[in-house]
Amino acid sequence: MKRRSDLNIEVAATQTDMKKTSRGDFSADQRLLQLSAISIAIGAVGAVVAVLLLKLIAWFTNLFFYLQFSLTPRTPAGSPLGLWMIVVPVIGGLIIGLMARYGSEKIRGHGIPEALEAILFGKSLMSLKVAILKPLSSAISIGSGGPFGAEGPIIMTGGAIGSLVAQRFHLSSAERKTLLVAGAAAGMSATFAAPIAAVLLAVELLLFEWKPRSLIPVALASAVAAAMRVHLLGAGPLFPVAAHGIVEWPGLLAAVVVGLVAGAFSSGLSTLLYALEDAFEHLPLHWMWRPAVGGLVVGIGGYFQPRTLGVGYDLIGDLLLGHLAVSIVLALLLVKCGIWLVSLASGTSGGVLAPLLIMGCGLGAVEAILLPSSGSASLWPLVSMAAVLGGMMRAPFTAVIFALELTHDVDSLPPLLIAAVVAYGFTVLVMKRSILTEKVARRGYDIFREYTVDPLETYRVSEAMTESVLTIPGSFPASQIYERYFSSSQKHRGFPVVDANEKLLGILTISDVMEMSISAPDAALTARDLIRLDPIVAHPEETCREAAERMAESGIGRLPVLSGGKLIGIITRSDLLKPRLLRFEEERRTPR
Repeated sequence: MKRRSDLNIEVAATQTDMKKTSRGDFSADQRLLQLSAISIAIGAVGAVVAVLLLKLIAWFTNLFFYLQFSLTPRTPAGSPLGLWMIVVPVIGGLIIGLMARYGSEKIRGHGIPEALEAILFGKSLMSLKVAILKPLSSAISIGSGGPFGAEGPIIMTGGAIGSLVAQRFHLSSAERKTLLVAGAAAGMSATFAAPIAAVLLAVELLLFEWKPRSLIPVALASAVAAAMRVHLLGAGPLFPVAAHGIVEWPGLLAAVVVGLVAGAFSSGLSTLLYALEDAFEHLPLHWMWRPAVGGLVVGIGGYFQPRTLGVGYDLIGDLLLGHLAVSIVLALLLVKCGIWLVSLASGTSGGVLAPLLIMGCGLGAVEAILLPSSGSASLWPLVSMAAVLGGMMRAPFTAVIFALELTHDVDSLPPLLIAAVVAYGFTVLVMKRSILTEKVARRGYDIFREYTVDPLETYRVSEAMTESVLTIPGSFPASQIYERYFSSSQKHRGFPVVDANEKLLGILTISDVMEMSISAPDAALTARDLIRLDPIVAHPEETCREAAERMAESGIGRLPVLSGGKLIGIITRSDLLKPRLLRFEEERRTPR
């Protein structure tokens, strides 16, 4: 009769042979269908939430600046309050501070860093309280004149909804991440009519992977939200511009300059933001009062330049169409930068995408005076907008596709790509972290954003294992095992036990030897009799990653490698470093 360990080894070998024939390019399984179905529903909900938040912002804008109860979209610029406009952002800041102090501190900030923190360090768990308070606080902040966009809060709210749904279905942490990001992408897609940019944002900033398991559900949620937007808010583009034709070589070279300027602008803006945040930390005030202090600066700046208050989508349209004189653009740009930096540093609630679009457009409108004309006033504001977005967020492809979907200006693609990539390269070399990851790092978490294939995934166990293995014959006398294999001259704490045909019987550790010697000191015992546990094994065609995960799960440092039930080698933690060493040599060593 076969021992249970022998049967288990044979079954494991059979299962591995089956897996060898069915292994493909990806690790997705049938749960992808379940995640996709849930994501479609989340996409629909995300679109509705985006519409509700935009309506809520309009309601608070009418209430704060026009003293009316109305859902009609209006800007603070037409308010009849006069000098009282300065007080409105202060009131909004006070409310935000109270909500953060007595509701949830997670409503502070612009949304994306909070989503990053939840994904990477919070197991993608978000609470219902955040899902309710974040959009409400953002609507109050923007409605009272805060110079922010609605997209950050919508991303945070959509992510919270996705996380709550995943918790309801008792999904794993990785699956919760997928649904969280699906909700975030749906919110952005519905807000800007930019479904592809929303998916790219998810990939470049939130998912930290490129897998069918996550990409397909997120793309479906984004597409559903964009389709629903047509019926809820109308179709895109959000900022249509006039065609300008193909950009020639002088324009492409000018795009390099625009990218460099945008990179320097992004670096300076991010540095200044966190310098102001540090300054707020030194104020002799509880952090609850800081948004009110920032609101005072917003109110003063908004009094002199009312168009810098609120979301400012109408201002983006005018900048892209060239409707504003350069002197006016300069004033708007300076005031917008100032009040946005101070307000965001004070810890209020609001998004960063819309302000970055405005500042990028303003910078491009000023640069257009010195750059080659393309027959359209929109080209350089558009290119600069994408470059600033790509540099500040370290997401160049999101920035390029976002600009295309906002305007449908396909001819601008080459200069958009050049400027965004140059700005991205500039900030990568000059700045350690982006405006998004710096906030997370200041909370004690480090983020590494380079996506690469894990070398453990590309190397087989057969390539990394040690073929020369010291084994214990199953018939070896138990009384001699300790002296022969576990004395002070030996460095291993466990050895494979094999029969006469080199088939693995089990693993024998020093603890097994010590316990059996105490409980049953029988001179007739052999190594085969001391085996108590079924061995955990690896197989040559498995990936090193599978072996590493099996070691981590079982808490052991070495696995015997079997082929057809026979022992052909052993793989240890040290062996798993070999693929890493090869990757290191590929990247760092150069030939003479």
